Amino acid sequence: MKTIGLLGGMSWESTQTYYRLINEGVKARLGGLHSAKLVLYSVDFAEIEALQHRGDWAATARILSDAALSLQKAGADFLVIGTNTMHKVAPEIEQTVRLPLLHIADATAQVLAQDRITRVGLLGTRFTMEQAFYRERLEAAGIAVLTPDQAQRDSVHRVIYEELCQGEINPDSRQAYLDIVASLSERGAQAVILGCTEIGLLIRQADTSVPLYDTTEIHAAQAVEQALV
Repeated sequence: MKTIGLLGGMSWESTQTYYRLINEGVKARLGGLHSAKLVLYSVDFAEIEALQHRGDWAATARILSDAALSLQKAGADFLVIGTNTMHKVAPEIEQTVRLPLLHIADATAQVLAQDRITRVGLLGTRFTMEQAFYRERLEAAGIAVLTPDQAQRDSVHRVIYEELCQGEINPDSRQAYLDIVASLSERGAQAVILGCTEIGLLIRQADTSVPLYDTTEIHAAQAVEQALV
């Protein structure tokens, strides 16, 4: 079994979901008392969040690259960044370490392509929804991407940082998200990507008839596959 290097803490609320899903996946495959071989570096998200909103992505890249080097030195065989937004600096991290990176957008695009989804809605932080670093990976796989309107994007972004990353689950926010999912479907989205690792804490497939693709679940499953190759 390969050792997974998990770069987490963004936020720790979703990192614990990664840890659970990866270990459940290994147990399901191998049975018995098997669990994942994994090293975790959990950053202080307050530092990252402040730099994100200042637009200082170079500083975030330095922090995460140093963390990735620590995972490499600890014996990780490949790298999993447990956040969608911070894949913005994935190229800088890849230039720093010798570890292969399992990219969350590529993993998601692969599953969408297998399911013949060619037009998808994207929910996530404002950075993920509005900047090109994530969308272009999906478009390169032949998947058209729809995002919510400005007011909806503001709402999605606020709920992530002010509620979900702090462990708060608000029924009103759940309904707001479901309304946005419905509006994306009405605009022609065949499915909606939960493109922030916290969104799966708020809405699930049972809440809507619109197909949802939870990136945390997809990424964790791909990590298990890579570890057991």
